[in-house]
Amino acid sequence: MKIVFLEPLGLKVEAIEKACDDLKKRGHEVVIYPDRRPEKNIERAEGADVVVESNMPLRKDFFDACPNLKMLSIAFTGLDHIDMEECKRRNIIVKNAAGYSTEAVAEETICMMIGLYRHVIENDRITRSCKGPSIAPGREIGGKTVGIIGMGAIGQRTAALAQAFGCKVIAWNRTPKEVPGVTFVDKETLLKDADIVALHIALNNETRDFITAKDFAIMKKTAIIVNAARGPVVNTKDLAEALKNGTIAGAALDVYDGEPPLDSSNPILEAPNTMLMPHVGFATEEAFELRLGIVVDNIMRFLAPCGRSE
Repeated sequence: MKIVFLEPLGLKVEAIEKACDDLKKRGHEVVIYPDRRPEKNIERAEGADVVVESNMPLRKDFFDACPNLKMLSIAFTGLDHIDMEECKRRNIIVKNAAGYSTEAVAEETICMMIGLYRHVIENDRITRSCKGPSIAPGREIGGKTVGIIGMGAIGQRTAALAQAFGCKVIAWNRTPKEVPGVTFVDKETLLKDADIVALHIALNNETRDFITAKDFAIMKKTAIIVNAARGPVVNTKDLAEALKNGTIAGAALDVYDGEPPLDSSNPILEAPNTMLMPHVGFATEEAFELRLGIVVDNIMRFLAPCGRSE
């Protein structure tokens, strides 16, 4: 079978080649492209039985051009960038890299909490300008109530890290769970009681615009919100207005409605008290190495049941 990596997944091509040794020994053709070029995805995937990529959108036109495609090994956790209806209609197996970024995203969530509380970006800018005093005082996350919305693996790891900093953790999840040290509450109670709201829910029809103006109105004026889940979970216009009006104290975002670079008209760019990251929560060396192993293992498992060797 022809297996095509549409991008190097943040790694050196040599590392991917080594990870694919067993596939090549079994007679499979492995093609690895050394750069990320979404406009060339269709051309690069020509004749592929298996395609590997991370978060580049794959829609109907891609599948129309790839009649041999049997499997997608997605080097990402979310699948909202994939036309899953087309995959289902064409019997294309889709596997994600579940769990590869749990530690990375949880750590970035804590990083953004502290960064926002301690005015890290603003203080760096002031120091480099050699002008004016620092912004003080900051705040400590220790002793604060962290409300986590979505208690999958990343939400649970964030809870553990927050507890290590001395935070009280409350949580909302569609289905309550037993998580050490975490009290599950309804959404309104979480928004009302939390000093820091952290979002870790998947994007679907139920969670789009999960946080809007009416939710910001419930929150404390001193509260901040951290979104390392998916951009459309929060209504961007409402968030920008809440920040400008002082309804909440701040926001730290790593995700948006669309991938960075952001459109210059995005209202969040003009909102005060924000920390804006370019969707890099998943991007650590350790996470990239882990996800390559998951991606290749997913392909091996797909090929094994049928004893495919060519």
